[in-house]
Amino acid sequence: MTENLVITGAGGFLGWHVRVLAQALDLPAPTLVDRELLASPARLAPVLSSADRVIHIAGVNRGDDVSKGNVALAQHLADGLRACGTPPKAVVFANSIQAGNGTAYGDGKAAAADLLAEITRWSGSDFADVRLPNLFGEHGRPNYNSVIATFCRLLADGGDPQVTGDRELELMHATDAAALLLGTTRQRATVRRSVSELADQLRSFATLYGRAEFPDLTTRFDVRLFNTYRSHLAPEPVALTRHQDPRGSLVETVKVHGGAGQSYCSTTVPGVTRGQHFHLSKVERFVVIGGEAEICLRRLFHDEVLRFRVSGSEPAVIDMPAMWVHNITNIGPSDLTTIFWSNNLFDPANPDTYPEAV
Repeated sequence: MTENLVITGAGGFLGWHVRVLAQALDLPAPTLVDRELLASPARLAPVLSSADRVIHIAGVNRGDDVSKGNVALAQHLADGLRACGTPPKAVVFANSIQAGNGTAYGDGKAAAADLLAEITRWSGSDFADVRLPNLFGEHGRPNYNSVIATFCRLLADGGDPQVTGDRELELMHATDAAALLLGTTRQRATVRRSVSELADQLRSFATLYGRAEFPDLTTRFDVRLFNTYRSHLAPEPVALTRHQDPRGSLVETVKVHGGAGQSYCSTTVPGVTRGQHFHLSKVERFVVIGGEAEICLRRLFHDEVLRFRVSGSEPAVIDMPAMWVHNITNIGPSDLTTIFWSNNLFDPANPDTYPEAV
């Protein structure tokens, strides 16, 4: 068990996912090293000293200084390691499969790996050079982290992805990359898709989800890619159409175009809150069909809380984003009745549910 974890680049896309997974695994809160601290060996050394695991993620992906930038950041870490009293047990470098491919980015990554390998040989720390493929996942930065993030942002804004120079990519979800960096797995969970295939699948997601319908969520990749697309949409209630005739009324709460799923209904007495947890990948929908409720959501490691009031008299769906803490509170005078739907059957051995207060 890693008791003392240090992360550089924790404020970026992959760093955030490492923090999320560490919390889900109930690891102690990691020490976060920003660029200012990384550049100060005297201040950095005591942070690194005696650490169980130092994960170096800080890097430069774009720009004219991409090669020099990645080497400089690795040099900062090396300076801190050289100055620390007791070397960390392990240093893990979030490298790329592009390392050494002749590009400025690839050559910079390879040089950074060589530098860290040399300093850890000197210090006696274990060194892991983890070469990661193209990463995707929730809250990636468009035009920077991945083509998937760029396509998702375009579709969320009503645009249409254009593919030029189609090619096949080796893809890994950021949570799986985080597991490699944390040392909780050695399995490389990758898939291969062409850029055009990704564009087509994401277009389908946008079309169906625009009607509050779920696409085919048969495979793990489908779920992860869909959650990535959803992360570029602001969570909000979506009103349901009520069909009425002399017999009464009907609302369609969930339409799914493939994959497993489970629905259940619960009642909640006045003043009681359910939830207070997050999921790594589960797709979950709330529909209040009786009573009054407040649904609250907060992205992990962020302070802003989104609050939505919903009523059974005007049914609306609210879908819980992956890696967002959420709850539902009965704020009315009578029992609250809610329909819940998730994309997979509940597995007590692997519930994908992690406690955290909104």
